[in-house]
Amino acid sequence: MAKKKADPNNKTIAENRRARFDYHIEDTFEAGIVLVGTEVKALREGQANIAESYAAIENQELMLINANIPIYAPASQFNHLPTRPRKLLLKRKEISKLWNETQRKGRTIVPLKMYFNDKGIVKILVGIATGKDKQDKRDTVKKRDWQRDKARVMRERG
Repeated sequence: MAKKKADPNNKTIAENRRARFDYHIEDTFEAGIVLVGTEVKALREGQANIAESYAAIENQELMLINANIPIYAPASQFNHLPTRPRKLLLKRKEISKLWNETQRKGRTIVPLKMYFNDKGIVKILVGIATGKDKQDKRDTVKKRDWQRDKARVMRERG
């Protein structure tokens, strides 16, 4: 069987790994994002940070707030603001579903991953999340440690 070649366009730019530790992710949506040219060029260099960002609904539009896409140095004076709010593109029905979910107690919209899809277009995976408490986080760490130890024992016994 021939190996499937990795598509150079389909790659992860930034991932919010902390989100899966801090939140229970209940549902996910793939959203497009409105960017300017220098932002896309900076993303092609693999520079972005969505760890401290969040999504909010403003004027019936979904906005990505506090995502850091650093400036693209060769563009000099025509650059973008690194942490400007960016519009996320979803269908009206999906935005209303997100709105209804966030009105419930303790739910928020968290960006999980930013990537190029197979057509080379920047997409963001956002999730509806509920915050974990300390005990849930300790359980997550305990499970992760147990899986690592179990894998080590299985390798040693062969």
